Amino acid sequence: MELPVYIGDTVSATGYRLAGLRVHVPPEDEVLDVLEAACSEAPLVLLGSDLASRIPSQQLDELLSRVAPAVVVVPDIRGQVPLPDMAHRLRKLLGVLE
Repeated sequence: MELPVYIGDTVSATGYRLAGLRVHVPPEDEVLDVLEAACSEAPLVLLGSDLASRIPSQQLDELLSRVAPAVVVVPDIRGQVPLPDMAHRLRKLLGVLE
């Protein structure tokens, strides 16, 4: 059975590693490559909000709308980068923005 994967900052990765997940702390220029590799092998991919904020909006929308594996943005331990506004993203994808 494959383990879920966390991709994000070093401090958060330590906690996720202790919880039994596989973790990656990629350099900024390798985030998308590591993310694609994780999506090809893991049943669940947790992405730190700090790294998620650096991914272009359209690519992030495509990642978050995947059915398998599920890609979920989680808060970073320092709370410096807020989570994406999922209600806004959903309205945008459905074409019902006000």
